[in-house]
Amino acid sequence: MTRRKIEIKRIDKKTARQVTFSKSSKGLFKKAMELSTLCDAEIALIVFSATGKLFEFCSSRFLFLSLS
Repeated sequence: MTRRKIEIKRIDKKTARQVTFSKSSKGLFKKAMELSTLCDAEIALIVFSATGKLFEFCSSRFLFLSLS
């Protein structure tokens, strides 16, 4: 059994879009932390939600001044 490709498109329902953003951003930040640890890389990640809220991540060795 093979996996089917899903079509990437904007989610119409606002609440479903917010839930997906929340779950996806947690995964994205986790992957950034893993990449920083495994590859000894300095990473900074800035994400703005649809409401304009700022989410940020930086590796511990990387100096990052908060924009908020």
